[in-house]
Amino acid sequence: MSSTLNGPADAAAPAAPRRSKRTELLEQRPVNRDGFVDEWPEVGLVAMEHDGDPTPSVRVEDGRIVEMDGRTREQFDFLDTFIADRAIDPAVAEEAMAIPPVEIAHMLVDPKVPRPEVIRIASGLTPAALLEVVKTMNVVEMMMAMQKMRARRTPSNQAHCTSARDNPLQVAADAAEAATRGFDELETTLGVVRYAPLVALGLLVGAQAGRPGILTQCALEEATELSLGMRGLTTYAETISVYGTESVFKDGDDTPWSKAFLASAYASRGIKMRFTSGTGSEVQMGNAEGRSMLYLEIRCILVTRGGGVQGLQNGSISCIGVPGAVPSGIRAVLAENLIAAMADLECASGNDQSFSHSDMRRVSRSLMQMLPGTDFVCSGYSAVPNSDNMFAGSNWDAADFDDWNVIQRDLKIDGGLRHVEEGELLAARERGARALQAVFAQLGFPAITDEEVEAVVYGHGSEDLPRRDVVEDLKAAQRMTEDGITGLDVVRALDAGGFPELAAGLFDLLRQRVAGDLLQTAAIIDREGNTRSAVNDRNDYAGPGTGYRPEGARWEEMKRLRFVTNADNPEA
Repeated sequence: MSSTLNGPADAAAPAAPRRSKRTELLEQRPVNRDGFVDEWPEVGLVAMEHDGDPTPSVRVEDGRIVEMDGRTREQFDFLDTFIADRAIDPAVAEEAMAIPPVEIAHMLVDPKVPRPEVIRIASGLTPAALLEVVKTMNVVEMMMAMQKMRARRTPSNQAHCTSARDNPLQVAADAAEAATRGFDELETTLGVVRYAPLVALGLLVGAQAGRPGILTQCALEEATELSLGMRGLTTYAETISVYGTESVFKDGDDTPWSKAFLASAYASRGIKMRFTSGTGSEVQMGNAEGRSMLYLEIRCILVTRGGGVQGLQNGSISCIGVPGAVPSGIRAVLAENLIAAMADLECASGNDQSFSHSDMRRVSRSLMQMLPGTDFVCSGYSAVPNSDNMFAGSNWDAADFDDWNVIQRDLKIDGGLRHVEEGELLAARERGARALQAVFAQLGFPAITDEEVEAVVYGHGSEDLPRRDVVEDLKAAQRMTEDGITGLDVVRALDAGGFPELAAGLFDLLRQRVAGDLLQTAAIIDREGNTRSAVNDRNDYAGPGTGYRPEGARWEEMKRLRFVTNADNPEA
């Protein structure tokens, strides 16, 4: 019957090749929903081994670099000029450039070679020479090097706290929880820029409710971000982007000098600051100039050092899909983190953007930074559901807290977080929400109702919260700007609103800005209220048995998980 119905055409069609059930299963795996591309050198789609990259060279005359990586001074573009004049030490350059790259790589992994000596040699290397060094290294060797080269002895972590509805109450409650879980820095951004003062206020108050001393920032266009910092509504900034080609810089109406000027404006008010860069940004903007992604990123790192900025957020960041798609791309991401550390910069090492459908792949990408430890393992662990993450989703989100804690415990490595019992979390969320409710009342802003507070204490995301009157909130945000409301006004509002301890904590945070302590490389404020940085918590790793290891109270804290069976509670 079937042969009659299908007719002669079907009979002539070639039979489809029989497929393996295993192949069909593999094709359905999450990793095969990711995008992968072959290398394409002409547009810069090469991670770190590109024939178009220059050959290392340097020539110094009268204490001035007159030739770098095959270009004479007359051939320099403005990035070359800035790097040659401000980022490379001419007194060390010829000595450092005479050392074979593989020998410098050995210095990086050899625990007997102290970190300061590697920093000294690296200060004399050109971008092409730094690239040649990391090209000799595999990822295990890079992790060994990172363990020694990160600036601060104690690793730390940073989180995103955002709301899909720009709800400042949600941001406050999630910031309080994130601070309680162990994050030392919290960052927000938003969908409607006019909401910025209110959301920055929510983050500031909520973070201090979780733990006094948490540093906060609101990532926006540069003028608004700077204004919020000047008024004491944020304590650090990092979304000041730099690029590896002159054409991309010009596309943004910027130069390395304009970025350095902006950095000095932040420093003048004691505001901690990092630049931002990452492999793949120049490819994404269509101006890679036929170079590898890592070579261009190294130029960004040296622009950061030359600009006098204390640190760098790198690790491809929002461009992670580009290096993640090419061979050896994730290796290049680790290499850029390592070179930032070699430049003696604080490194907030990415892991802040979702890039894969595969849980295995996203964990393996993070282990590159989590195992050796960096100054901030994530420059944006999403402390909220990724559906609320206004940075487009992170490699880790609020559903992954328990997995992160278990990995820390399994491997005895410190990723900066801890398990917290629900009662403590609920108390922190309510304290943050009530404190913001009081501040709003003191400043005459639209009321935060008890119904909203209860919803945010027990909710998971923005869909669990009552809608606020957006028009009235925007009027309040505008008032904050027009009236010039500052961090000190928030201190007064907290004190008058019945939160004197939070007021005292926030006042102390502002005082530390004035003292300038936050300008030290890798500065954070610890649970005792002290500034901890590469100055007083210098990385002293020198091989087995040395350097930072979780121990004492911190290790006991890391052992605790949600469900652990023990002799006293064998049924848990």
